[in-house]
Order: sequence, then structure tokens, then C-alpha cells
Amino acid sequence: MEHITLSIKNLDFHYGKLHVLKDISLNIPHKQVTAFIGYSGSGKSTLLRTFNRIYELSGNPRIAGEILLDGQDILSKKYPVDTLRQKVGMVFQRPTPFPMSIFENVAFGLRLHHAMEPSDLEERVMWALNQAALWDEVKDKLHNSGLGLSIGQQQRLCIARTIAMKPEVILLDEPTASLDPLGTRKIETLVEELCKDYTIVIVTHNMKQAQRISHHTAFMQNGHLVEHAPTDTFFNAPTHEETKQYLIYST
Repeated sequence: MEHITLSIKNLDFHYGKLHVLKDISLNIPHKQVTAFIGYSGSGKSTLLRTFNRIYELSGNPRIAGEILLDGQDILSKKYPVDTLRQKVGMVFQRPTPFPMSIFENVAFGLRLHHAMEPSDLEERVMWALNQAALWDEVKDKLHNSGLGLSIGQQQRLCIARTIAMKPEVILLDEPTASLDPLGTRKIETLVEELCKDYTIVIVTHNMKQAQRISHHTAFMQNGHLVEHAPTDTFFNAPTHEETKQYLIYST
């Protein structure tokens, strides 16, 4: 039986009067890459934001349904949001390094949530930068500002900052949208490596990217989950007419 990390059940989401997500149900498999594709405004990024409740930081949200992480409903008010965001890390479309050194960027969450000896902290930062395929490029300038890195390096720094917390799930919201082809390929290669240790959910407008790096692909339209299947099946034998039309007109 397939191991499920996240299980979404009958999820509805409103921003004020706007009904953004409509009765979404699906499972996110453990240590695999699940890609969400669809037109702009279809609800992909909003769905991603429900997985760590970051939607609570803005607007007037209302949510109903369940999102189970390891069998616990993370939407419950009893589920601590700090615990959730340590378990479910997120990387955004544009890199968001903090205005501090490369080292402190990666150490930031660790200092906030864990009492670590300096030697343990240094070891974890090195480990995270290695995991993010960035260590060799920054090991001699750890005390330089993270803002001085290239855009692609900044994005991998943000991934290292997320990995440092040893989450169960990594959410990627169009992580290569602002990168050139070389930077994009480095992130895709990194995702292929990281899914050996983490469950990864990615939102992308790039169908070729979904084909290259995901194990499962989901298509959303107007707040509905139209189709969700193993990636090969999704692209080669879609079952819904809406999916077929999207694949035709988006190539």
C-alpha cells in the first residue's frame, strides 16, 4: 500500500466572498514529487498555502474540510502552527533571502526554534547547504550577505534554509519562474535528489517541468481538481476533456 504523507479531504476555501477552492480531495504520496498545473487563478498556489496554513497571514480566509499530515488534521485550531511550519517548509516564486549572511540565513529558523550548541549549528548549516547543492559555491563566503548571491543561488539558499529544519514536506511555488535555463535545471536536479528524503509538492506553469520531475500531476481549473494521476498516465492518457484541452492549448 502506498504511504501517504498528506491527505486532503473535501477542502473548501474562501477569501471573503471569493470561493477559491471547491471540494478538493486527493492524497500526496510520501517521498515523491506531486506537481500542480493549471491556468492562472485556478487555485494552485492557494491550495499549496493551505498545507502550512500560511493563508492565515492575509485576507479574510474561511476554510472547511480536512488536511491530514501523518493522520492529524493540521487545520484544527489545536494543531500548533509553529510545529506545522517546521514540518512543512515553503519556497516561493521569487527568492526571499534575509538581509543577513549566508550562514545566518540558513541558521535563522534553527536559532528561533532549537537550542543548539554552536558546533551542532555549524554542522547543520553545512549539511543543509550541501543538501541544497550550494556548499561548494559558498563555503568560502559564509559570512557574506545572502543578497549578494545570484538569483539561482538565492533560491537554493532558500531551499537550504527550509531543509535545515528537517521538514517532512517541502512546498515549491513556481520556484524556477524567475530563473534562467541553467538555474532552472539546477533546481530541477535538486528536486530529483531531495525527493529521496522529502515529500515535495510543486506548483508550476511549465508542463515540461512537471513531466521531467514529478511522479504525480494534478490539473486544477476554476478552483476544482479536475484530474490527478501518475505523471506518465496524466500526460499520455488523460481521462477528462478539460485536461485534454489544457494539454493541447498549453503546449
